[in-house]
Amino acid sequence: MSTEFNHGEAANDTHSDTTQYVTVVIGGQLFGLPISKVHDVFVPESMTRVPLSAPEIAGVLNLRGRIVTAIDMRRRLGLSAREGASTIMAVGIEYRGESYGLIIDEVGEVLTLPTASREANPANLDRRWAEISGGVHRLSGQLMVILDVERVLGRMLDQLAA
Repeated sequence: MSTEFNHGEAANDTHSDTTQYVTVVIGGQLFGLPISKVHDVFVPESMTRVPLSAPEIAGVLNLRGRIVTAIDMRRRLGLSAREGASTIMAVGIEYRGESYGLIIDEVGEVLTLPTASREANPANLDRRWAEISGGVHRLSGQLMVILDVERVLGRMLDQLAA
């Protein structure tokens, strides 16, 4: 199962006063990925572990003929492993010309939020979340942390290359 996203004018319009986010849940926390960064949402059918890889790298998988590196977002955030046998979900993104699948707990809905309601990270935001966050949106009774792809993958990949 896979859902591809059409990045129409509204998603990429830099003059727009709204931003669309694909919402995901990781360890009970709501996160939002700008829809312009998301290529698809899918259920990985099989994953091949990569020997001697970093703990955050869950393995590689084949998505419509492309080799995709799967990143375990729970490990990336220093959270405990998933419990139970629920279906694994992934969000497909491109970064530095490579394909990645961010392994998450749940996929939510697409939210369109006013750009003006985006705030800087609060001082009391968990350090692990702040490291990968590009800001937050306060929703009714909930805080949505915006995932910054550069922060999620860039620092991790740079550390692995060093």
